[in-house]
Amino acid sequence: MFTGLVEEMGKLIARTEGQRSARLTVRAQSVHEGASLGDSIAVNGCCLTVVEIDSDLLTFDAVPETLARTNLGGLAIGQSVNLERPLGAAGRLGGHFVQGHVDGVGTVLSVRSDENAVVMEIGLPRELWRYVVMKGSISVDGVSLTVAGTASDNSSGCSFTVWLVPHTCAITTLGDLGPGDRVNIECDLLGKYIEKLLAERTDGVTAGAAEGSP
Repeated sequence: MFTGLVEEMGKLIARTEGQRSARLTVRAQSVHEGASLGDSIAVNGCCLTVVEIDSDLLTFDAVPETLARTNLGGLAIGQSVNLERPLGAAGRLGGHFVQGHVDGVGTVLSVRSDENAVVMEIGLPRELWRYVVMKGSISVDGVSLTVAGTASDNSSGCSFTVWLVPHTCAITTLGDLGPGDRVNIECDLLGKYIEKLLAERTDGVTAGAAEGSP
């Protein structure tokens, strides 16, 4: 479990391509300290398992499901990535509960400045729209953000807006994003659990009504 508070930006220094998979090697500044084989680390919000450690280099295997559902398949050598270690038992939850299980890939539609903030609009797959709640939490490339605005069925389809403070722009990759860039989206897991429970409850009621029908 993560919090969406990025610890540092690492850099992709090597990748080995499989037929539908990849092995990614990232140079870290501090996240590698104390890391062990088998540990989980969020890379751009995607929970990956450490398979090799060499000084400040961490290597991860990305399976076909990971590459199909995230933006990791499009990372280029030299590109920066957001890194976060899992939340410790005694740690503070400064962001929100982030699993590192990416729901889909969104696209940056626009970026503008407003005083000391950066306002970013991000388009997302329509199937994720129902989980986006005004003033709710959402993870973008592993960064915990608050939804500041929503739009549906407009010229860009479904989208949401976030406001980035200067600190976020400085210590994460979000400060370098522009229109057309693809970002990993993880919606708040609470909404997904509630949806499933309500669906099962509705199905049960429907089944019960059918059994009692003449």
